Amino acid sequence: MSDPIISSSEITPKHLYLTRRDFIKAAGAAAAGLALAACGLAPAGKTAAPAAATPQITPAGEAPNSFEEITHYNNYYEFTTDKEEVAGLAKSFATSPWQVEVSGLVNRPGKFSVADLVKRYPPEERIYRLRCVETWSMVIPWLGFPLARLLKDVEPASDARYVRFETIYKPDEMPGQKQSFYPWPYQEGLRLDEAMHDLTLLATGLYGGELPAQSGGGIRLVVPWKYGFKSIKAIVKIELTAEQPATLWNSIAPDEYGFYANVNPQVDHPRWSQSMEHRIGEPGRRETLLFNGYAEQVAHLYDGMDLRVNF
Repeated sequence: MSDPIISSSEITPKHLYLTRRDFIKAAGAAAAGLALAACGLAPAGKTAAPAAATPQITPAGEAPNSFEEITHYNNYYEFTTDKEEVAGLAKSFATSPWQVEVSGLVNRPGKFSVADLVKRYPPEERIYRLRCVETWSMVIPWLGFPLARLLKDVEPASDARYVRFETIYKPDEMPGQKQSFYPWPYQEGLRLDEAMHDLTLLATGLYGGELPAQSGGGIRLVVPWKYGFKSIKAIVKIELTAEQPATLWNSIAPDEYGFYANVNPQVDHPRWSQSMEHRIGEPGRRETLLFNGYAEQVAHLYDGMDLRVNF
């Protein structure tokens, strides 16, 4: 299986990428399908990709989605349930300065600004697949650092088993939080060994630039082998616990959204199949990969577990 991570040395400068793309077009090479099906892209806006780096094709042969696609098709219920309206509603949401509190079963709790975290843990460029539980997917070039680096520095206590995350609560700025149906603020959780895995990222940027508000700025979690709702956005609290924490979607509908939420084409959502997915920007559908294509790296975390029971 191909390594799903791209190192910074494999990132193509934007001007070279565009030159190569124009050459391929001129040579008559077949272009990737641009038709959008269900869960399609919002109408093109005025937001442009940062003038930093544009990733080249991943080792798996998958091109990253465009900056426009990634930043204008977002699930972010704190703002709205309409994916194509999130960017507009979030455009004035301030993501800097931003602070994260780390507490619970740790020997060195503290509050950390994202600016300080970026200085302490220089961001890496990683290209990950994102698979939504709704069956659409993307390939996204993140900037960030492994969560494990922060957790090691705060020194988990011997009885710590889980990590709980909490999103900022600002209903005056995030209109979706005024809806009483959801138990705000958004909460998520991982087992400690999942949180310590090298693939588990705290993202602070996107496409070589800052992390836009609609994508989870000031700082968000990215767990690429799990459905997207596990990758909580706009984190302000990280707490280590001995007991499995409550999570928003698992609390609302535990028969539909398991605590683990590992991508598994053999375990359907009660209302739809998970065997296929629609990659945004592509026509048709493709097969869903177990653990979203990261089985080689993470399957050992679940040895001996029934993935149908622990879904």
